[in-house]
Amino acid sequence: MNSSLNYVEMITHGGPIVSGVLVILVLSSLASWTIIFRKMLHLRRAQAESVKFLETFWRSKRLDSIYTASEQMQVSPVAQVFRAGYVELSKVTQAQPSSEESSLHDQMGGFENVERALARAANAELTTLEQSIPFLGTTAAAAPFVGLFGTVWGIMTAFRDIYAAGNANLATVARPISEALIATAVGLFAAIPALVAFNAFNSRMRVLDNEMRNFSADFLNIIKRHIFKKAA
Repeated sequence: MNSSLNYVEMITHGGPIVSGVLVILVLSSLASWTIIFRKMLHLRRAQAESVKFLETFWRSKRLDSIYTASEQMQVSPVAQVFRAGYVELSKVTQAQPSSEESSLHDQMGGFENVERALARAANAELTTLEQSIPFLGTTAAAAPFVGLFGTVWGIMTAFRDIYAAGNANLATVARPISEALIATAVGLFAAIPALVAFNAFNSRMRVLDNEMRNFSADFLNIIKRHIFKKAA
């Protein structure tokens, strides 16, 4: 009675079902922490490079120089959206005649091509940002229930053994119940950081998504005013 509970021994002697649940939860927790650290660094760098790109974009007066500068910002989603729009704009500009013979229909057709290229690039960048994030959401939602399943199973096994032994004092009940409750504790340990990171990353991704959408709108306005208007 005076000896303290050995949690390592409790985990290893919790039965095959409880042990399997604990293995799943521990592996999920390790995977979640790996994703959290990698995604945190990636989003931080993406945000920093996006701020740097926007400063370069509004400070420069030549699109080709901005394109050259954007090559050094491979993680910035806003820079990648600009690159896709610039490439499509170059194709449209080369395809249209250099004289004033290009009609308004041709100009608007080229404008729509650039708009679609920007939208495709923004969606592709958002998909890249969202990689591995659903795993965090799944872990946050499922881990407590997986741990609860292990606890319920462990308690059922504990009461069955107590009934078979015919001895239900506190000394015989405390240990198996403690072994069963470890699964719930590990489930919460896996779920809580995953939930916090899931919400934090979604918030950052919404900011980057808004930056891409706002930049696309600004870039299209610039094209409409200074390029296609000139050809009209």
